[in-house]
Amino acid sequence: MNKTKKIIAVLVFIVFLSIAGFSLYKWIRFEIIDAGSIFFSFLALSYFFNWLNWGHRLGGGDKDELDKHIETQSAKIGYYVLMVLSGLILFISEGTGSFNNIDNYPLVIVVGLTFITVPITEFIYSKKYK
Repeated sequence: MNKTKKIIAVLVFIVFLSIAGFSLYKWIRFEIIDAGSIFFSFLALSYFFNWLNWGHRLGGGDKDELDKHIETQSAKIGYYVLMVLSGLILFISEGTGSFNNIDNYPLVIVVGLTFITVPITEFIYSKKYK
């Protein structure tokens, strides 16, 4: 990674720390949780990791076979991690382990969608080759 890319990565990390720090400050000082700050801190963190991995904020650029393999495998693993985390968030945020006591139906739908996203995508994508 050349010097310019390192500087950009450091700047992006500083932006992440600034947004996350401000969100934490508002939460501790005013007991306000700002969804926008949380969202943008995750967005800045994703840009930071894309810069570290690929040298580009969107993860683009020329990729060889190893880069494509890394991208494919990490997408598969990330999908299952996201599935588990969304289920955990559902049960932790609702404070129950029983589906009968859950009132956050949009989050239940999101968790349900995590189970069908890859099979549907694979089905549609496989039609391209069959």
